Amino acid sequence: MSTEPKKLALNLFEMACVSHITHGLWVLEDNNRDRYADIDYWTELAQLTEAGGFDGIFLADVVGAYDVFRGGPETAIREGLQIPNLDPLTIVPAMAAVTKSVGFGVTFSTSYEPPFAFARRMSTLDHLTKGRMGWNIVTSYLPNAARNFGLDDEIPHDKRYEIADEYLDVLYKLWEGSWDDDAVVKDRQAGVFSDPAKVRYIHHAGENFRVAGPHLVAPSPQRTPVLYQATGSPAGIEFAGRHAEVVFTGGRSAADFIRNTDAMRDAAERHGRERNGIRFIVQAGVVTGRTDAEVERKLASYREHSSVDGILAHGGFAIDPTAYPRETLVSDILEREGKTGVPFARSLPPGKTAGDLVDDARNGREGRYFVAGTPGVVADEIERWLDEDGVDGINLRQYHSFGTTRDFVELVVPELRKRGRLREGYEPGETLRERLFGGGAHLPAEHIGARYRGGANLDNPVEPLRLGELTR
Repeated sequence: MSTEPKKLALNLFEMACVSHITHGLWVLEDNNRDRYADIDYWTELAQLTEAGGFDGIFLADVVGAYDVFRGGPETAIREGLQIPNLDPLTIVPAMAAVTKSVGFGVTFSTSYEPPFAFARRMSTLDHLTKGRMGWNIVTSYLPNAARNFGLDDEIPHDKRYEIADEYLDVLYKLWEGSWDDDAVVKDRQAGVFSDPAKVRYIHHAGENFRVAGPHLVAPSPQRTPVLYQATGSPAGIEFAGRHAEVVFTGGRSAADFIRNTDAMRDAAERHGRERNGIRFIVQAGVVTGRTDAEVERKLASYREHSSVDGILAHGGFAIDPTAYPRETLVSDILEREGKTGVPFARSLPPGKTAGDLVDDARNGREGRYFVAGTPGVVADEIERWLDEDGVDGINLRQYHSFGTTRDFVELVVPELRKRGRLREGYEPGETLRERLFGGGAHLPAEHIGARYRGGANLDNPVEPLRLGELTR
């Protein structure tokens, strides 16, 4: 008896800026990255990804500048490293207007803006896209981001997740509990648009937020958007087990990836969810062409133009290894600069040299989830990720816009479809959640957010997630 091969969940990894995660490559011939503020860039890209059968376009975001490397933002500004950048939520309607099926994932932080306003914006987007929205839950990590919102420094890591847990609780009450499914009646004869008996306050009063409600937006097709999260920390894993439906994770090896996913499945079980209720997505680099020579030319060009300065600034390096001879020990640099106690220093393996750091920066994205080759070679490797590692999908990294996406659509997609690894098309009218999980448009019944459906449990506070005790 034959078993249908596992299909790939396919996202394009994007950000509304010049240099996202392929630093320096915006200068390549015909690269469109400098058009990031042109609405036509986004409509053209959306149509291309939909033509290729992508499940979604995932938009990263930050709300601060990278200003740790070399003591300021100058490197990031010079490189176009995620500054300037645009608000990803405002780009989605333009892409949705020229497509019918491709989904959209947007990044938004729970640390600095109130949940009531965000709930309204996200419900609006879910309506306008007819249920094609996902939200990447982040808590923000840049020191400059904290200062942009009136704080002296970052909120401690685990505390950010505890705040995020209550933030989600407010959102679930608004999205799931404030309006009944049949609250909107549109009775022209009686002059009644919505039944007041089926719309309610939420009266949330917690440690961090006080929100009365009701939600200002009637239920959208999904109510709660698909919940994404990128994590690997103990606090983040516990949070993902409670909330996330799709997790962006990875590792330098298959063992790393499997260890991360097992930890999140364990956390999901602790929170009363199905062990296999989370999908796992890795960031993947794919360089392909019609011949080996074409692949080699592209790969050589990407490596040649890759900016080490940009990579180091993005990594928040507390030291500048390019300023020292290659053989200089990092421990000596840290001691000379008085930075032995910074968190960055504690993350470095002993014995590293300045040259090692530069080489690691150059080659750090060509690990387990990177492949360069003709379409058959690429498809073989993607099948290995699916079958050996248990990966559910990829976020395709763009080296060249739109060259990377076009290559994948024209060369790799047909090969994956021939092997039964990629869907042949879209189901008309399906929501993003239905496409990714094959079930209904709403959160599954065992998810913590579903407890508020129909106004249930609004007066029964959920036990807050106390991460500090779990991660000591």
